[in-house]
Amino acid sequence: AREEEVKKKFRPIEQLKEEFEKLNMKMETDYEIMVKLISKFNSSASTLDEKVAALYDLEYYVHQVDNAKDFLSMGGLRLVIEGLNSSEAALKEHAAFVLGAALSSNPKVQIEAIEGGALQKLLVILATEQPLAVRKKALFALSSMLRHFPYAQQQFLKLGGLQVLRSLFRQKGMETLHVRVVTLLYDLIMEKMLLEDSQHGEQMEEKVQQYRQVRLVPAVLEQGWCALVPNLLAMPEHDTREKVLKLVGVLMAFCREHYRGDPTLGTALSLLRSEYEELAAEEQREGDKDGYFRELLGSINTIIQEL
Repeated sequence: AREEEVKKKFRPIEQLKEEFEKLNMKMETDYEIMVKLISKFNSSASTLDEKVAALYDLEYYVHQVDNAKDFLSMGGLRLVIEGLNSSEAALKEHAAFVLGAALSSNPKVQIEAIEGGALQKLLVILATEQPLAVRKKALFALSSMLRHFPYAQQQFLKLGGLQVLRSLFRQKGMETLHVRVVTLLYDLIMEKMLLEDSQHGEQMEEKVQQYRQVRLVPAVLEQGWCALVPNLLAMPEHDTREKVLKLVGVLMAFCREHYRGDPTLGTALSLLRSEYEELAAEEQREGDKDGYFRELLGSINTIIQEL
């Protein structure tokens, strides 16, 4: 009886197939769609809006690892890297967006991108006067390129990448990028520390050796990030403070003496502790014993104790 009921509600697959065939509907594969989008982006006949729309749609497809590899074999990656040189801000922004999506967790694309000069182009965008939206997407692409790719991290340091990121803190209107930079630095330092401290087999030994050549922390210390990072605790957003506290915590082993001699950090931590004690108590009253604010309060107390 149940089967009969279901059959009444849904048409058989054979009937659906026949109807689709009658309508002459052909489902395009991701590969075919990407070919069309790349062609549209590369065509001199396409308007600026059409090219931007093609890039916008491509970003959706290249998130998938297999699609990103196909994108590479089609020559799409090369075209997008060239798009980073465009004089049109919208093209530059969306080219960086597609690049960042294709790079995410995709070693093959990361290697091709760095060999294609993408790292240098992204740093130029971040180092020169560009609209915030363009720089935001360039930083996204840079982060995707550097994560879990020690060779790219090495080249980033050699090309003065940390100085480029540092310069963003001296410019007005770049505040939203500060949090992203802090998050990136935290992730890169933790990534290196966790790999070097973990047990690993022979296969990982080569990667460990590559990470040992990435002199990230010494460069962070030389360029004054110990003084720069705690200043961001003055920002009002809880999410920003959380990310800054994480980086301060991981830098503690290297910046402790500087932190101890910084009266503004001590004051900021005391004020935050008072604020989050109240918020954590309110959380607890509402029945949330392991809440977000309690966690932040724990981070603050740990840093104060270590100091």
